[in-house]
Amino acid sequence: MKLSFFLICSSLLIQIQAATFNVTNYGAVADDKTDNTAAFTKCMDAIIAAGGGKMLIPEGVYQGRIIIPPVSKPAPSWITVEIVGEGSPTPVFGTIGNFPLRDKGTILKCLDKIGSAVIKAEASKNSLYGGFSAVHVVIENLDVRTYDDPAIGGIDLHHAMQCRLENVFINTGIYNVQSAKPTHGTKGLVTPAINNAALTLLRNVAVTGYHTGIVVNEHTDGDHIILGSNIHGLDFATAHHASRFDRVSSMRNNNHITVTGKHGFSINQLNIENAGPGQTDANNEWQKLASDLNDPQNLGIGEITYWVVLGGVGAVEDFTSTGGAKIRARRIGEEP
Repeated sequence: MKLSFFLICSSLLIQIQAATFNVTNYGAVADDKTDNTAAFTKCMDAIIAAGGGKMLIPEGVYQGRIIIPPVSKPAPSWITVEIVGEGSPTPVFGTIGNFPLRDKGTILKCLDKIGSAVIKAEASKNSLYGGFSAVHVVIENLDVRTYDDPAIGGIDLHHAMQCRLENVFINTGIYNVQSAKPTHGTKGLVTPAINNAALTLLRNVAVTGYHTGIVVNEHTDGDHIILGSNIHGLDFATAHHASRFDRVSSMRNNNHITVTGKHGFSINQLNIENAGPGQTDANNEWQKLASDLNDPQNLGIGEITYWVVLGGVGAVEDFTSTGGAKIRARRIGEEP
């Protein structure tokens, strides 16, 4: 009996190890200068061929892009593709001062001037449904980094079926307070938009320095979300489904919450900090508040419980809305 149990455990261990694909075995080098895109592609191709698995990225700074190729028919259902860093990122963000980002943990950096995103799930021409790739994407313990005023996005999972992100820091390589105004319309994170079994889970995700922090599409559930110095923090796009966020910290965004499509949503605790008197200069003046809630076409239906702090002043009762006629917003402690 003990021998049989040992053999079963050994077999399971071998299966678990076989499902892990270390990028260094495919030629990736963490020297902050080698373009590892080809090595990442070889590793990802092996994962897809195996019917799913984990791309393990050891600690270090890796330049390059990760492309998740389309998974399509004749597959009977979708597969799981994991992209996992060995060490958790240090999400450096704030509301004042100037602090350099650390080169610790697993950092995926891309300095390309063209392209969609550092990590992208490609569309499928022979898909199971509507052009979407049959992949459930999991991303954990990763620092995704571009550059100030980036012309390339962070993570684009628009064409994935489902996704889960945990302990992910998407940034532009500069402390958010010092970031220049984003002019290229790029997004830090785009969630899956498929209208069939879509599900997005976000836990401990920080996005700073992009034109749009997170584009929220279908069935998104988020907690401990941080958005700093973006033109738009959360952008609720057309979904015709409901999304829910628990704790969202939003600071120095031009618009903290933007609605660009018909979307039902709730935010249980929206913690806002806006730049106060003397806390902006010529470079970051764009980070002054335009709207806490920006829904000019009154497309959203939702509920927000908020708390607003003005830097150097303290808690204030102000909550600025542009539109948002069908969104009920109340300060913490106020009656519904």
